[in-house]
Amino acid sequence: MGGVSSATASWGSSGLAYLTGLPDGPPDFSRANVLSHAQRVATAVGQRLGITVDAADLLAGRAALLGLTRGGRVSAGGATRLLAAADGWCAITLSRPDDAAAVPALVQADDVGTDPWSALRRWVTTHPRSAVVERATLLDIPAAALGEAAAAAPRIRPRGARGPSRDVGGLLVADLSSMWAGPLCGQLLALAGATVVKVESPRRPDGTRGGSQAFFDWMNDEKLSYCVDFDTNADELCALLTVADIVIEGSRPASLARRRLGPDDVEPGEGRIWLRIKGYDGTRPAFGDDAAVAGGLVGVAADGPVFCADAIADPLTGLEAARVVADSLSRGGGELIEVSMAAVAAGYAVLPPQASASNRPAPPPRLPPAGRPAARLGADNEAVRRMVAERSCRRC
Repeated sequence: MGGVSSATASWGSSGLAYLTGLPDGPPDFSRANVLSHAQRVATAVGQRLGITVDAADLLAGRAALLGLTRGGRVSAGGATRLLAAADGWCAITLSRPDDAAAVPALVQADDVGTDPWSALRRWVTTHPRSAVVERATLLDIPAAALGEAAAAAPRIRPRGARGPSRDVGGLLVADLSSMWAGPLCGQLLALAGATVVKVESPRRPDGTRGGSQAFFDWMNDEKLSYCVDFDTNADELCALLTVADIVIEGSRPASLARRRLGPDDVEPGEGRIWLRIKGYDGTRPAFGDDAAVAGGLVGVAADGPVFCADAIADPLTGLEAARVVADSLSRGGGELIEVSMAAVAAGYAVLPPQASASNRPAPPPRLPPAGRPAARLGADNEAVRRMVAERSCRRC
């Protein structure tokens, strides 16, 4: 079997073809090379961390757990849509209550009725993509123009002194991220033997905690749960960040900086790696589906683009983040690393596409291996405080 047909077969059997294409049309195989490249990255990550990493499970696992299928220009998860603007395609995400509430202001209407998407579709049609994205960004609504982002390597800057080359086992990771990309990176590090502390605020815990329990468990069952108020207990959180070997965060830089919890505020430890996962190069909000569209990572239909798989920029970014952390550990760390979801998606979008239709089978994605329930919110607070105290003493 040749390379192209092998990639096509893997894409189909993984469930990713099942998730790509028009809902009333055939599954789309045009992005089969994405899985092939992702598995090469997963294999490299697994070799470096000493674990087995299956890219197909990572890319299609959420859809399997939630029972999702392809929606064409409606994302598999339902929160993002591809809309035709005056000069091309764009994507808008309404995943949070505040997003839907801001639609009247976006389209400059007093009332949009019960279906904000109808009003959005009409408004977007009369505006260029740049204006759509600019106005949506002002209102904090995630939006992207198709193909606006270019492929780019993670941005790496020195931050503190380098240490010796290290393996992951025994390291302390403070995971302040939420949703999918950052938590996936943290989960891979936990599976490799790191002690990963999932940090959440009681005012704003990880949004996935209130969604599918199976998905939340899949991303977090290897982690300790530490619940701390970022505003009233910033000193306590700062103590954890100060002794951590790796910090993962996905919030906007200003959010941590105003609490003096950013990488420029926390004392740099020898060899510490600070990983920042962003939607774009700037401070725009992003979710996996709109970030994928920004990178140009979409499927192909006769009359325009369709979503590629399920929020694919998220797991691809989580995998890439694990790779760059492993590489940094081999260099001795001491780095601030920024990974853009849209740039990661763009890197995959440039892979040569294949024929979009095939007579190969395209079954639904398989369920990822079963894990255990994730810790309840704040279940490990005392254990984490003891760990921080012990590590702080060793630094004295």
